[in-house]
Amino acid sequence: MQPQVKPRNPNFSSGPCSKRPGYDVSQLDVSTLGRSHRSGLGKAALKRACEDTARLLGLPEGYRVGVVPASDTGAVEMAMWSLLGQRPVDVMQWESFGKGWLTDITKQLKLKDVTPLEADYGYLPDLTKVNFDHDVIFTWNGTTSGVKVPNGDWIADDRQGLTICDATSAVFAMELPWEKLDVVTFSWQKVLGGEGAHGMLILSPRAVERLESYTPAWPLPKIFRMTKDGKLIEGIFRGETINTPSMLCVADYLDALDWIDRIGGLSEAIRRSEANLDVLSTFVEQNDWIEFLAKEPGTVSNTSVCFTLDAEPDRVKAMVKLLDQEGVAYDIGAYRDAPPGLRIWCGATVETADIEALLPWLTWAYEQTA
Repeated sequence: MQPQVKPRNPNFSSGPCSKRPGYDVSQLDVSTLGRSHRSGLGKAALKRACEDTARLLGLPEGYRVGVVPASDTGAVEMAMWSLLGQRPVDVMQWESFGKGWLTDITKQLKLKDVTPLEADYGYLPDLTKVNFDHDVIFTWNGTTSGVKVPNGDWIADDRQGLTICDATSAVFAMELPWEKLDVVTFSWQKVLGGEGAHGMLILSPRAVERLESYTPAWPLPKIFRMTKDGKLIEGIFRGETINTPSMLCVADYLDALDWIDRIGGLSEAIRRSEANLDVLSTFVEQNDWIEFLAKEPGTVSNTSVCFTLDAEPDRVKAMVKLLDQEGVAYDIGAYRDAPPGLRIWCGATVETADIEALLPWLTWAYEQTA
């Protein structure tokens, strides 16, 4: 029978992700709108975005946080173009975004001493093969595969190279070993359900030292430049952005950070996401027609949760369409480059009750499309 209870919020997209519970755009502090982002008011809002991010994440002393152009992609590219070339590079990829970084390093930057460490969807590369005398680039959580690294134990404490981590669907949902990460990037529209177009760039003191001691052999576009006369442009990490940001998006991000504060901070955000995954894990255990795409239990993402089904691709598409038409679940089809299946966002802004309400509808849609 068709279920009667629908999720109160049917938004399960993996980006832009669901807004926080109780979100109301009319409640945003929009005092910065119509003002220059370089005004005292504008810079104060951007500075708070950087400072509150550092405080809520518990970043170590000396780590810097900046708002940069072009979402997480822009932040990763900024790091790669500014930092790579001094050492050989190990690039880990097990889904589409890691593959994109590998392509840019080999075909755009045209670096020669590059070691790809690759795995198919559902798997991680062999982490023991990473050479930490090299610079290392990896995604913490494969947004399109639902596969995450289980922890940071595999990262060497005595590394000589830099670790550059694309953590866009992990920050504010997973524990990150900050002392082992030299560059971390994320975007507002993922775990916090913010608006797109802006990236966050976190630099360790080791990354800053590289920026101030090494000059790449290639020209750098203006929006990638983080140094002037051999010194870090500290203003970038105090709210003086490289290009003009949307102050409405900044207000939206500050609202999300304030929500994290109100619910109890980072630990509660992580708990909420993990509770959502627990509900899905029980569902997978109880139904033999659905499985996690991730093959190892410790690598199953608790944000972008990806599934394969005992169904042909056309049937999966029909399920996704049916659930959309019923107003039950929006945007839950697998990423276009991933194996056919479902992808359900389970970050902190998604209520566990909505995940629970969704599950009978998944079974119904599977049966209806048989």
